[in-house]
Amino acid sequence: MNLEKLAEKLHPLEKKVFPVLKSKNNLKDIEKETKLSEIEITRALQWLENKDLVKVEHFEKEIINLGENGQRYLEDNLPEKRFLSVLKNDLTLNQIKDKAKLTKEEINICLGLLKRKGFIVFALGNKIRITDKGKKANFPEEEFLKKLPLNIEKLNDSEKDLFKELKTRKDIVILEKEKTTNVKLTKLGKDLSKIKLPENLLEGLNSKILKSESWRNKKFRRYDVEINVPKIYPGKRHFVNEAKQNAKQIWLDMGFKEMTGSMINTAFWNFDSLFVPQDHPAREMQDTFFINGHGKLPKEFLPKIKKQHEKSWNYKWSEDKAEKLVLRTHTTVLSAKTLSKLKEFPAKFFAIGRNYRNEALDWSHLFEFNQTEGIVIDPNANFRHLLGYLKAFFKKMGYDKIRFRPAYFPYTEPSVEIDVYIPERKTWIELGGAGIFRPEVVKPLLGKDIPVLAWGPGFDRIVMMYNKLKDIRDLYKNDLKQLKEMKSWI
Repeated sequence: MNLEKLAEKLHPLEKKVFPVLKSKNNLKDIEKETKLSEIEITRALQWLENKDLVKVEHFEKEIINLGENGQRYLEDNLPEKRFLSVLKNDLTLNQIKDKAKLTKEEINICLGLLKRKGFIVFALGNKIRITDKGKKANFPEEEFLKKLPLNIEKLNDSEKDLFKELKTRKDIVILEKEKTTNVKLTKLGKDLSKIKLPENLLEGLNSKILKSESWRNKKFRRYDVEINVPKIYPGKRHFVNEAKQNAKQIWLDMGFKEMTGSMINTAFWNFDSLFVPQDHPAREMQDTFFINGHGKLPKEFLPKIKKQHEKSWNYKWSEDKAEKLVLRTHTTVLSAKTLSKLKEFPAKFFAIGRNYRNEALDWSHLFEFNQTEGIVIDPNANFRHLLGYLKAFFKKMGYDKIRFRPAYFPYTEPSVEIDVYIPERKTWIELGGAGIFRPEVVKPLLGKDIPVLAWGPGFDRIVMMYNKLKDIRDLYKNDLKQLKEMKSWI
């Protein structure tokens, strides 16, 4: 590497820190030598490390330091030393406490400690007497406190015992974590340290330099294109909303018009209009959220739907059940309502919206979920067109491998399940169903039986698989890190 060119890349902070590294390798020593702040030095070291000029190593060690009581005892002597110093004659505990200026807590500690070491004995009349051993007592704890701060890893055996004893007492010693940074010059760094660093390089242009033309015949510092820069996370939509917007644009580009409607509907529109019998399990409380109250039924379609149900399913159709209000269980309710108002065709419609089912939560199920709905009303439409629309949509949503399997749904025939291949899992995942509306759905609503292609895959699973999430609940956990780093839909 050209050392002169490398030297011309150095930032002013790097040029202040780098020469010091020949003799100083500790962050605190570098700080003293350069008079720079810790953050300035840290930044310079990071840049130098990026250029392979230094190797920065971070260490963490535990340091034993004086606590509040430890500092006080170094000045006034340890309580046990003061206790013994007043025992010229036999004294009561109260006398010792007053003379040695000890607290009740300190007295209790001293009694246990000095008795255990054989420095005192109890005499007649509840008095304390110092022993011959006590008269010759020394206090290695005091010498230990004078040595602090100490690295806990460098204690000898006797110091370890003293520390173990002192840490059981209140605020005499404390254990603190200390971070240290050591810096070593690399081979390239050592080579660069042998040449003189360039001075008076221009860092940039400003109006003063431009007006005075003082930049002429001067050299600019080389721009370092290899330096690492912090990631910037711009403001953006939630990735689920971004995906919905992307899907919406795909349908619009394919010539579809958007369907919208209320979240609350009568069971008539949500089930009966779609040829779902009134005794179907999906209509029970375990699958559907029912709302208190009843809604109005459309007079124009009520007799047609009733007749179709009673004729096909052979049971007594109930107006009361049809009037019940429900949170929509699928966006297909919008397709039914759209067909009932349609005057001209061919026509194409889509919807992306939330639905609600009384589901047990797990990695692949939510009780509130998004669905993308679509219908194509065209006398010339056929099953191959249906598969073509779905392939086109899923390819634009980022899925290359798509397959279709025969399936059953109450309101479509023929019907298919849509699967996409997930390379990371090496498996096929089901995303939803599609088919051609049965005549029992189309004739009462449209007035005639013509092909209506229909689909309604779960949209949240599409988003989940695209973003390689393992749990569908992660779509809405509002983890800021996830929201920042989630890739955008392109």
